Amino acid sequence: MKNFLSMLLVLLCVLPVAAQSTDFVKDNGISSPLHRANLGKIAFTSKAITLENLKESDFITQSDLTNKSSLFISVFMEKSLTNYMHPLAPELSREELYKAGNFQFSFFVDNQLIYKENINYGAGLPDHKDHQTVLIRPFLSYPNRVGWWSEYMWERFKNNGGNKALTEGKHIFRLEIRPYVNLMEVKTGDLIASGEIELNVRFPKVDISKVRLNEVKPYPGFEVSKEHYDTDKIKLLKGNVDEAVFRSITSVVVIKNGKLLIEEYFNGADRNSRHDPRSVGKSFASTMAGIAIHEKYLKNEDVPLKAVYDLKKYQNYSVLKDNTTVKDLLTMSSVFDGNDDQSDSPGNEENMYPTADWVKFTLDLPADSALAKKPWHYFTAGVVLLGDIIHKKVPGGLEKYADEKLFKPLGITQYQWQYTPQHVANTAGGIQMNSLDFAKYGQLYKNRGVWNNKRLIPPTWVDKTFTKHKSIPGRNNEFYGYLFWNKKYLVNNKEYETFYCAGNGGNKIFVFKDQPLVIVVTATAYGAPYGHPQVDKMMQDYILPAVIDK
Repeated sequence: MKNFLSMLLVLLCVLPVAAQSTDFVKDNGISSPLHRANLGKIAFTSKAITLENLKESDFITQSDLTNKSSLFISVFMEKSLTNYMHPLAPELSREELYKAGNFQFSFFVDNQLIYKENINYGAGLPDHKDHQTVLIRPFLSYPNRVGWWSEYMWERFKNNGGNKALTEGKHIFRLEIRPYVNLMEVKTGDLIASGEIELNVRFPKVDISKVRLNEVKPYPGFEVSKEHYDTDKIKLLKGNVDEAVFRSITSVVVIKNGKLLIEEYFNGADRNSRHDPRSVGKSFASTMAGIAIHEKYLKNEDVPLKAVYDLKKYQNYSVLKDNTTVKDLLTMSSVFDGNDDQSDSPGNEENMYPTADWVKFTLDLPADSALAKKPWHYFTAGVVLLGDIIHKKVPGGLEKYADEKLFKPLGITQYQWQYTPQHVANTAGGIQMNSLDFAKYGQLYKNRGVWNNKRLIPPTWVDKTFTKHKSIPGRNNEFYGYLFWNKKYLVNNKEYETFYCAGNGGNKIFVFKDQPLVIVVTATAYGAPYGHPQVDKMMQDYILPAVIDK
């Protein structure tokens, strides 16, 4: 009996240790009675609630699903993601596991699997993967997007069958989450958690008889147009923006034949609001380069970098970098190993922003011999370099020069640059002004460089800017000029060509080639996958049909 009790005591001491040894990393464990009561469940809430404040009464089992809905998930896990992944690849270290996998989400509508996604390993910080045992994330957050990977995933679900499955009416939506690792082939683990909710899908119905268009008034530089346009189309557009069919739009301005035809504002913006159109600001670098060349502060766009910088003082010296030209920077076709569309690219803009000197960051980058034939690749750091070249060459620096040569002649006074760490006007993007001042900039190009009978930009530079220098990879019949984009819209079986500035979130300044139109759209859908596509739909289905000359 004594021996039996001794053995039992030993077992009791050993068992907790054995249980703990199954955890590959130390995680947060079961954090609360609520957590324990809901292990393996996914709960839904209609708003963001922190774990500390979350209660059972916050959980919802049904919800209306409209364009103005919010829907959050709370996933109650027994252990952290890293600990779920470890048995799938026990030979991997913690660091290797981080890059090997993540969560797998399965989306069901009415018991039919609609979409499955192994989310990218970069969704979620390593610390979160190691320690979090409760995951709270948004699928929908109205009116302001939070910007989580989960929101982008919801958009991908909708675009890959979700929209077709979630027809108007009631549906049972179910979500399942598993771990996965990808080592040559994908290995999926057991179910971590699941949950379901009844969604009552309701589509907006716009009554254009109740929509009132903004009364257009003169603005310095623009008279009010008296031309006819299809007001019902624009009312329908406005109603759809108000109903969040088109989300995060802040303004739509149409200039026709040099006069103000349409001026609408949304989501708290007005005529005086300064918008942050992100990379729309890159096009201003092209403008200032053209003016500087015309005034002979720069010889021409074929000036090589070796004429401006001693590249042997920077890392990764290469003759290819020496011979990179201003034109290569203008057309996004330099040899620098940088591509903002590739997250692992050394020159990706996200690697530049934390550094103390963005120009040094760019010039230190290696040359990529694969880019010697100058294919197009989106490279923000190259436009920063272009801004620095102009800043060095023009009297008083880029900001002063732009104010004297561009903004003052256009009557633009209420604008704001962002700056590099060296306090040089930031040509990566982000110059802020109101929508009508952005429209002046577009109209200047429509006028081939003339404003109020004064030439600000040489016509030859406008022509070079509006030349299809590079084809955009992966896009059908789309091109790139001098920091301007080019595409065509198809309306009633007829194509309408435009050169345009573009910035993250759906920000655009359109200058149409064969129509007397300049159109500005500003938006705040930063990082959202729908940001640019929804503006294309607005243009093709509403704005252009309403205003083009028949």
